[in-house]
Amino acid sequence: MLALAADENFNNDIVRGLLRRNPDLNIVRLQDIGLSGADDPAVLEWAAQEGRVLLTHDASTITYYAYERTRAGKPMPGV
Repeated sequence: MLALAADENFNNDIVRGLLRRNPDLNIVRLQDIGLSGADDPAVLEWAAQEGRVLLTHDASTITYYAYERTRAGKPMPGV
């Protein structure tokens, strides 16, 4: 099953809508697990360790760190 993580700036209406359509969806919000305010590299590292695709609206900075992870050969479930 697909595992997802919504970053703290991701629209919670979308998260609620996804859960309404599929109550069994494996999704966590970063603010619910103590990662509120974590920097992008830390969030991506956690997502990789957990095997979760990161949902974010932050196309300006998170993509830089995601590309850095892939260039370094580090695991990257997706953004």
